[in-house]
Amino acid sequence: MSNDSTATSPQRVAVVTGAGSGIGRAVALALLQDGFSVVLAGRRPELLNALAEAAQAAGQTALAVPTDVRDPASVAALFEQVETRFGRVDVVFNNAGINAPAVPMDELPLERWKDVIDTNVTGVFLCARAAFGLMRRQSPQGGRIINNGSISAHTPRPFTSPYTASKHAVLGLTKSIALDGREFNIVCSQIDIGNALTELSERMTRGVRQANGSIAAEPMVDVQHVADAVRYVAALPLSANVLNMTVMASQMPFVGRG
Repeated sequence: MSNDSTATSPQRVAVVTGAGSGIGRAVALALLQDGFSVVLAGRRPELLNALAEAAQAAGQTALAVPTDVRDPASVAALFEQVETRFGRVDVVFNNAGINAPAVPMDELPLERWKDVIDTNVTGVFLCARAAFGLMRRQSPQGGRIINNGSISAHTPRPFTSPYTASKHAVLGLTKSIALDGREFNIVCSQIDIGNALTELSERMTRGVRQANGSIAAEPMVDVQHVADAVRYVAALPLSANVLNMTVMASQMPFVGRG
């Protein structure tokens, strides 16, 4: 797709991180269908480019920007491209995230802990910080930041201390952005997702460790329901917000004793 830096768009503009696959891809497709110009950010250029080309073929506007959310310079370059190409951003979906091996805490290498925190917490902060700055100075002022939380923002699975800690941190960041953004018409939401079926989560249908130590298959929910939740929040006027929403497989082991 053209990277014409002189082009501007009257459409609403969204940025989706981790857009190449899974939840990010589903959300990007949904926002494209809703008429957004979508900036596709992620670490796998081939997936981003394929999605952008498919959008172009469908008469939609998408821009692929390879991005490492852990890298401040990469995130800054992403939002510089957004501002240069479109002049503003209306919605940011902070979706990029990783997990760590499910092992007892004393067996987890420190580097794996740092990888999760750098991606899931610092990456969300860097993207939110850049979006906040653009939303604050653009005219009309304001915008919406939507963070991909998790059931793990509320309760852990066994042997998931890095991921659980990271998602608890995202919950606090979401609330802080929602508070600090009031003065600038910037709102922030969090979608807490439980068992959305993607290539990465498919293994859970074959069995995952439970709180009592057993291994059990878990029910999953179509990722399209997550995309529909994000598109609902994205469509709200800035005078209204869904601070927290949980989208989960109805029978997954969350609201009960493990």
